[in-house]
Amino acid sequence: MAIERVVVLAGGLSHERDVSLRSGRRVAEALRHAGIIVEERDVDSALVPDLLADPPHCVLPVLHGDSGEDGAIREVLSLLDVPYVGSTPDACRAAFDKPVAKSVVRRAGINTPDSVTLPHETFRELGAGAVMDAMVSHLGLPLMVKPAKAGSALGCSVVRERAELPGAMVSAFAYGDTALIESFIEGVEVAVPVLALERGPAALPAVEIRADGGVYDYTARYTAGSTEFVVPAELSDEVAAECARVAVLAHEALGLTDLSRSDLIVDRAGRVWFLEVNVAPGMTETSTVPLSLTAAGLDMGEVCVALVERAVDRGASAGDARA
Repeated sequence: MAIERVVVLAGGLSHERDVSLRSGRRVAEALRHAGIIVEERDVDSALVPDLLADPPHCVLPVLHGDSGEDGAIREVLSLLDVPYVGSTPDACRAAFDKPVAKSVVRRAGINTPDSVTLPHETFRELGAGAVMDAMVSHLGLPLMVKPAKAGSALGCSVVRERAELPGAMVSAFAYGDTALIESFIEGVEVAVPVLALERGPAALPAVEIRADGGVYDYTARYTAGSTEFVVPAELSDEVAAECARVAVLAHEALGLTDLSRSDLIVDRAGRVWFLEVNVAPGMTETSTVPLSLTAAGLDMGEVCVALVERAVDRGASAGDARA
């Protein structure tokens, strides 16, 4: 089937709306350059009626954060029988919930930092000071504190001294009711996209991230010039291969589809640690996936078209199965 019209969904109401809009514009431009008619749409009350009245060949969601990465939009698209690029709702939910994703990949044999996951209510009911003392005693310092469900490093803080912990918890709870507190691993931070086309999931070149402030936070991610990206990452062949293996294994263990990006840390001993995975990775001018695609000699427009074609084929197969 010839692909004539694709709807790119971007925006939404999460804290990452602006990033999503920038990602959506780049994806739409890449598809148009490849000859596809593209409609850029936000998520609003007119979306479902419009999709029913004039169904596109495919929807490509480029939504970040809540409702964009938690599977909700894909759940609705499934109800409408509209093909879409990306992972299933169940897989999105597992990947977006960082503690759940860590549990899944740990069972698959992947290293991930020791951690605890606690809701805001626990600190209020048991006393914040006592609970934080217990966390430091169990996990040690430094710590990484982050919302259990959020992206773009929003609400994330490195805690090197006990006195910094209360502020870090407040920051995390500003973006969700549950916080993930994990041992901070010192080392080289890398992002490894995984692209799944005809031959199955394969890792793209790892992108080494060198943030000016030492922490790849929201500002470092989306402010041009705040971070140096090295691609391929300056790793030994052995460590680079291990990063690729871990990223593909995480993709498979979580049941992901089409495209994902695993964030990893390589410690001083060369050991690879899984931090989190993203099912709707950023596609902005400062995002790591486009850099990795270029390093692999791939054109973003052609890759997006290939992903759209696979989504349409899946939709056709599902329709045949229902028939």
